[in-house]
Amino acid sequence: MIDAVEIDVEAGSGGRGAVSFRREKFVPRGGPDGGRGGRGGDVVVIANSQLNTLRRYRRQRRFRAESGANGGTNQRRGRSGSSLLLELPVGTIVSGIAGGAAEQLVDLESDGQSLVVAWGGRGGHGNMFFRSATNQTPRVAQKGEPGERRRLKLELRVIADVGIVGLPNAGKSSLLRYLSAAQPRVADYPFTTLEPHLGVVSVGWDEFVMADLPGLIEGAAEGAGLGHDFLRHTERTRVLVHLIDGSLDDPRAAKRMVDQELAGYSPELAARPQIVVVNKADLEEVDVLREEIEEAFDDLDRPPLFCSAATGAGTDAVVQACAAALAAWREAQPPRDVGVPVVRPRQDGRRFEVEESSSGVFAVRGSSVERFVAMMELDNDEALAETYRWLDRRGVAAALQRAGCAPGDTVRIGRSAIRWEWER
Repeated sequence: MIDAVEIDVEAGSGGRGAVSFRREKFVPRGGPDGGRGGRGGDVVVIANSQLNTLRRYRRQRRFRAESGANGGTNQRRGRSGSSLLLELPVGTIVSGIAGGAAEQLVDLESDGQSLVVAWGGRGGHGNMFFRSATNQTPRVAQKGEPGERRRLKLELRVIADVGIVGLPNAGKSSLLRYLSAAQPRVADYPFTTLEPHLGVVSVGWDEFVMADLPGLIEGAAEGAGLGHDFLRHTERTRVLVHLIDGSLDDPRAAKRMVDQELAGYSPELAARPQIVVVNKADLEEVDVLREEIEEAFDDLDRPPLFCSAATGAGTDAVVQACAAALAAWREAQPPRDVGVPVVRPRQDGRRFEVEESSSGVFAVRGSSVERFVAMMELDNDEALAETYRWLDRRGVAAALQRAGCAPGDTVRIGRSAIRWEWER
């Protein structure tokens, strides 16, 4: 069952800015005209209802979006890189992994739902950006910003209104085949179903989604057999059809064992509404012992239903019971609170702060400052001079001076490894 996998994604890097000067007939000194580099492509996850497995991401674990093109002459901007779309089944939970801990980013509950999980880098400025009254021929440009890198955990949990649970070989797949157009694999041996299958069941003018889930064995809550892989999918279902093989020596013990595994995994899951259905009613041995089987379940709120997934006998009653249970579930849900959206002002990216650490290093933090300096080649004297001019215009140099920074002190930009000896 390919329903949980970790992948690495990387957005595209921005293109490098161009160093270029206008050279035309009768315009010997046209000035700088280097264009900016293109933006790198983003990495986007999007839900696709046509998919039902994460198998593709088992074969390939690294994904990278296209980088932006470099800037050109005559102020031409580089082409932006194409975004990378990662199509995932509906019901996939996408989490970001950092420091060994996973934080949920999005729960893809509907077809077409999407989220940018890694942003592409910005393109670097060309030399035209750095022209000024005091420097009319700049020969410096920025490199592109690297694209964002992330490690993601993809976890598929089937979304279904009704989930069929039970021991292996109870007839879950056969029941789903009879009630819907789904075609799960059916065979006369345990663990035929290794992956969940979905089918749409019609009842009057209404319909609901039913899932055939892999069979449980004792110890599944601790991971035995398909274990957690199975139980993970039951969390999304609203009603459980507990299908029991009526030909077993002790059908009541079979239900008790499955209930224990559900409770061991999640008390909330064990409290989910259950419809107990005894399958294989077409067999003579089940028909003869029908009254005894009913007596074995006399502690239930309602007697078990009997059906035959092979012949379809009694399946109408199962469908009606599922529809009634779903209707009761919907009525019990609290009304949806559609709140008024709160509009907050966009954060000013020009803001920054300066502080001195105990080691005497002056740290400058601010998104725009960190981004600009990271894209400059500080080992180049002219690029370093342009960086000082830019910091002067933004007020960073004055803020450092107020904080006590003097020539020769070490300045660090953000939490990165960008450090240099202050010369102003």
